Amino acid sequence: MQEEIKKVIDVLRNGGIILYPTDTVWGIGCDATNTEAVEKIYKLKNRADSKSMIILVHDVSMIYGYVHDVPDAALQLIDVNDQPMTIVYSNAENLPENLIHSDGTIGIRVSDDVFCRELIKRFKKPIVSTSANLSEKPAPTIFPEIEKYIRDGVDYVVKHRQNDRTKRNPSSIIKVGINGEIVIFRE
Repeated sequence: MQEEIKKVIDVLRNGGIILYPTDTVWGIGCDATNTEAVEKIYKLKNRADSKSMIILVHDVSMIYGYVHDVPDAALQLIDVNDQPMTIVYSNAENLPENLIHSDGTIGIRVSDDVFCRELIKRFKKPIVSTSANLSEKPAPTIFPEIEKYIRDGVDYVVKHRQNDRTKRNPSSIIKVGINGEIVIFRE
């Protein structure tokens, strides 16, 4: 796993995009701070950039670098939740404009996947996570479900978990406002 992480970090540092397993579905990712790399993902997915993507971090402390005010309610949800959960935060910062939603929000998930956590920890930046499919198509839960077009369109395909046939679900998506108000987008 360590050698693969080194290869992936090289790709990310050079502005490349990757196909990788997450704690939910297979994803397409890149350096979340690289505008051009983010744009490559939008083009590959044939997705309008008005549909923002989420980022993965390796731990809660990393959220503070990309959100101006982290609500206490969000931290409490992360602390008690035992399933993959993406939280949408207001006042995103230090991220490219094409990654932040037009209302200033960003979705962030603390990954529970060992490979992702180690990758992000060693890369020292968040990575984009969007399902490995064309826009409006079903998200692939296992590697064989990923279309050839997507596999061929990335700069690196992670080998880790390609043979894993465990079906995983997308994360819940919850918006937590500055004052703790909660909106559930997907359970």
